[in-house]
Parts: sequence; C-alpha cells; structure tokens
Amino acid sequence: MKESTEQDYRTRLLRVLVHIQTHLDEAIELDQLAAIANFSPYHFHRIFRGMTGESVMDHVRRLRLERAAVMLKLEQDSVTQIAFQAGYETLDAFSRSFGAMFGHPPSEYRKQKSPPAVTRNRIPFSVRGQVELDRLPQGESEMDVAIKTIEPITVIFVRASGPYGCPAIGAAWQTLFQWAFPRGLVHGVPKMLGICHDDPEVTPPEKIRYDACLVVDREVTAAGVVGVQTVGGGEFAVAVHKGSYNKLGETYTELCGRWIPNSNYRLRSSAGLEFYLNNPQSTNEDELLTEVCMPVERDGALSISGANSVV
Repeated sequence: MKESTEQDYRTRLLRVLVHIQTHLDEAIELDQLAAIANFSPYHFHRIFRGMTGESVMDHVRRLRLERAAVMLKLEQDSVTQIAFQAGYETLDAFSRSFGAMFGHPPSEYRKQKSPPAVTRNRIPFSVRGQVELDRLPQGESEMDVAIKTIEPITVIFVRASGPYGCPAIGAAWQTLFQWAFPRGLVHGVPKMLGICHDDPEVTPPEKIRYDACLVVDREVTAAGVVGVQTVGGGEFAVAVHKGSYNKLGETYTELCGRWIPNSNYRLRSSAGLEFYLNNPQSTNEDELLTEVCMPVERDGALSISGANSVV
C-alpha cells in the first residue's frame, strides 16, 4: 500500500474508532461505520480487521466487556444490570463471554477485585492507572477540588497504544507537533491535554489507548495518524497535580476514591482529561502542573440503561 493511501486509510479508520468509543451504549451497525469511513460496506470489515487485528464485532465486544470489568470492580450495580449495559440480553451469555475473556465469571471477578463497599463509586471507563481504593485511608479528602463547566473543545490528536508512560506516548506528541507546526496550529502557549481511555488492570497492555491532544481554534481536516475530535462538555471535578507525570495515578486515586465518595457528585461514564499547564521540556519535573479533570454530575442523576444491541 502506498504511503499516501495508507495515511488516508488511517485517517478514515480513526474516525470509526472514535465513533465506536463515544457510542458504545448504542447499536453499532456495519453500514453506518463504513459510511463514516467512506469505505464500501462490502469490504469494510476486511479493512478494519486488517488494520486493527480485530473484527468490528470483537473490537466492540472487547470494549464493552472491559468497561463491564471496571464496573464490577468499582460499582454497586447488579451483575444483571451490568450485563444489560454491556449489550447482552441474558446473564448467561454475558457470563460466558466475560469468563472467556477474564478467566473468571463476573461474580467471582467482583469478589476478587472489588474494594470495600464504603469507597465504591461509579467510575468511568477512562481512569489513568489502577485506582487502588482499598489502600486509601477512610474519611474525607483534604484535596482542593473545584467543580468547573468545560465547554466542548475541538482538538487534533495522535493516538498511542501501549502502557501509560511508554515511549509511544512521547512519539505521539512529537508526531502531533511536527504535523501542527507547519500548518500554523501552534502559536503562543499551546493548550495541550491528554486522554487516558483504559484501566491497565483490565485492558491488555498493547491495547491501552492514550490520545495526545492539542486544542485548535479553527476548522482542521484530519490527515494520516492525526485525527480531530471534540472533548469535554459538562461539569468536571478538577484537581491540580504537582510533580512527575509518573505519579498522576496518586491524584486520580485521591480524587476518585476519597473526594468523590464524600461529595454530592458521582462520576459520569466518559473520558477524563489531563490539561498540561507548563512545558515538560523547560520545567523541572517536580514543578510540572497538570489539571486532572474527571466528568461528574450531581449524585442521583444517573440512570440505568436498558439492553444494548451487539454488533
């Protein structure tokens, strides 16, 4: 495949991957995905498998089951409710699929992985690192947290696959800026943010997704590995992390495991955002500042969805 053709295919496939992850609770139709990518429906599934290593059905099922695993660990919903949210019409079908993927039936997995009930809260499918709630001290958090409304933001991004902190993330940022500079998209102090989509205790290391994002103030057309998406929208619990990016997990743990359970808020099932407030290339590691933003809404506002269709 010629390089220009391959880049075009990657651009179109990235649109599909973003659509799937933001519509995971909806029925996923192959014809719709093919139209989003502007591929022939007849050939779309072959292209998708060839470029991702998974069929569309396997990809959607894996994301839903991984989200179900996070819910089993950190939520109080029944296994049946979680099965419905994962798109299964019967508990038996869910249990078989879950057991095949994680090696244990859902109820046993929950017993092994769940923290004490007092610290459980609805955790979204996007938490950086493992939230080790069972190791937290009891009582209210003294963390300084603000509730802010973040309007939808248009970003260009490059996706990295691999464990958080791996070289692929640095390479993604380098690729993003090399693409953005000559197009005049970097001026003044660029607004950079990251999106950590997966729980590394649930998702295989090679499939963990991280988006290196740069906020843009004009319309941009995606090209090659550089995509365009809209992030944010709604209320977020915001805490500032000071220090190494390698220790961001501590701030997530404190925010999700202590502050949220003792607040009047609960987390929404959408991606958290990391806004990088200073330049890591010119700032000492212990002076780095990162705004950790977790999507929230008033406690009691969430409702249980019904059964979802599976591709």
